[in-house]
Amino acid sequence: MTPRELANRIMDILESKNASQILGLDVAHLTSITEYFIIASGKNVIQVRTLAEEVEEKLAEEGIVPRRKEGYHDSRWIVLDYGDAVVHIFHEQEREYYNIERLWMDGSNVIRG
Repeated sequence: MTPRELANRIMDILESKNASQILGLDVAHLTSITEYFIIASGKNVIQVRTLAEEVEEKLAEEGIVPRRKEGYHDSRWIVLDYGDAVVHIFHEQEREYYNIERLWMDGSNVIRG
C-alpha cells in the first residue's frame, strides 16, 4: 500500500465511524518524520477511543500495525504512528485548543481517490 493509499484508507475508516472534521495533510515537503498527517475529532472520550480502536483493528486485518501509539489512557488525543501516516484523533476541545492544523498549514490537503 502506498503512503497515499494508507492515508486515504485511514480517512475512510474514520469516516465510516462518524469521525468529524477529518483532514488529511501531505506534509512530506515539510518534515522527514512522515508523509501524511490524518487529523480527526470525536465528540467525547468514548468516541475518540472507539475511532482509534477501529483504525487499529481494520488496518491490522490488512497486516498494518502502528509503530507507536499514545494517548489511550486519557483518550483526549490519541496518536497512531504508521510511519508513512500519523493519525491524530482529538476530543473536540483538545483539537480546538492545540490547533495543530495551524502548525502544518503549509501542508497540502490530501486529495481523495
